[in-house]
Amino acid sequence: MLNNQPLRKPFSVLVVIYKKNKNCLLIQRTDDANFWQSVTGGIDEGETPIVTAYRELLEETGIDARALGLTIRDHQKTNQYTIRESWRHRYQANALINTEYVFSICVPDDIAITLDPNEHTDFIWLTQQQAADKAWSPSNRDEILAL
Repeated sequence: MLNNQPLRKPFSVLVVIYKKNKNCLLIQRTDDANFWQSVTGGIDEGETPIVTAYRELLEETGIDARALGLTIRDHQKTNQYTIRESWRHRYQANALINTEYVFSICVPDDIAITLDPNEHTDFIWLTQQQAADKAWSPSNRDEILAL
């Protein structure tokens, strides 16, 4: 356990948030100022990936998609990547590869963003290409460009 949290299984979601004009939201991690990303998060025990996507979207941005009548799109796609060495202590023993389920959501232009200060320090809306260029993770970059 880590901080009374069970060790993570190597399964997560990626939720790319964008507006009709394809501007994308990136959020900055508190533990690495150079790490900008879309919403991500581990799948909890007993959760399906889509349930995790809705939960993480709300936790990390304050966007309650269900309450707003917004639908998260399931891309029916997964990415696999090597877990960052500095993060492996958060995962179950011997977990080296993470499987990431891909989702996206189109939000209204006037959507309010409320960050969880324990996870993220800032957010920015960028054009699709600018967001892809700024996103830290290659899978995040690829999914932004694939919108």
